[in-house]
Amino acid sequence: MGRTIHCVKLDKDAEGLKVQPYPGELGRRIFETISQEAWRMWLAHQTMLINEYRLTPVEPKARKFLEEEMEKFFFGRGSERPKEYVPPKD
Repeated sequence: MGRTIHCVKLDKDAEGLKVQPYPGELGRRIFETISQEAWRMWLAHQTMLINEYRLTPVEPKARKFLEEEMEKFFFGRGSERPKEYVPPKD
């Protein structure tokens, strides 16, 4: 097991990320306080946002939106699913 951190998203001690996953201050905060499990949850949520909103992540406007959603997902009240989102059937 790698380094252990207290994950603020899951409110438990868990394995931390191996590297800073995002640049800047937000990336540093994520690296220091978000677990691998919570990061995987974000990646799934981010994929859903990209697909539902048909975002192109290389566009500055889309990157800004995703960064704002990431901040809310980890450190705010959470990132909402689009109203039209229908979860896939198992």
